[in-house]
Amino acid sequence: MAAAMKWTGKIVGGLLGMLTLGPVGALIGTVLGHQFDGDHEAPWKAGGENVAAIRERLFRSTFRVMGYLAKSDGRVSEAEISAARRMMSELALDPSQVMSAIEYFNAGKQPGFNLEQELTNLMNVCARRPDVLRVFVELQVRAALAGNNMEGVVRTQLHRIAARLGVSALEVAQMEAVLRIKSGSFHKYEVRQEQSFASRLEEAYRVLEIESSVSNSEIVRAYRRQLSRHHPDKLKANGLPDSMIEHAKQRTQQVIEAYELIRERRGMS
Repeated sequence: MAAAMKWTGKIVGGLLGMLTLGPVGALIGTVLGHQFDGDHEAPWKAGGENVAAIRERLFRSTFRVMGYLAKSDGRVSEAEISAARRMMSELALDPSQVMSAIEYFNAGKQPGFNLEQELTNLMNVCARRPDVLRVFVELQVRAALAGNNMEGVVRTQLHRIAARLGVSALEVAQMEAVLRIKSGSFHKYEVRQEQSFASRLEEAYRVLEIESSVSNSEIVRAYRRQLSRHHPDKLKANGLPDSMIEHAKQRTQQVIEAYELIRERRGMS
């Protein structure tokens, strides 16, 4: 168990290698390399707080709450089990971490699981880190969508959990809308034939959480805000476990692709 909680074996530096998919990959390298890393001491860097404790709690709570949500409608379906295992795979957990994640998921399914205490513990350790808590909720939405399309009691409980962590119903709705969008759908070399350009453009505005009527300067501000919110280095410094950095990378890629589509459509320099 202790080995599963050691997070120093991986680094965020693999971002470029994973995302170098033509022009978009090059843009990612430029943006992440220059827009945020100019200072030796990043402004989001955690002070003397115990980041290791935050990472351990986040990992534990993520899979416990995931198990709780899967069981909230009375039974855990095969689809929900598959969704949890797929999440573990997509987060690139090593074997010991997978064993811990399964243990935590099963603990969350138990009748005696104390959700309120779990959320209280999570809130206490992640105080003043709203972006990290937001990633936690995003991961729950992602698993719920894959498990039962976030229907019925699962949706109700997820909204209750999000509200307890300070994430509004509107934010959850935005997460759901964005997570339903296929990653890579904005890439001009990977356009889905069945989807119109207008539909892809609408999705791009949704990813940046803005209306299509806003000005170019507002688009740039929204783009920078979303990049900052999902920036892997920022989240890592604030306690996001290395195993969850992959989610942040994917969301960062999605934000950049969405901005590129809007920028090209508007002829922005």
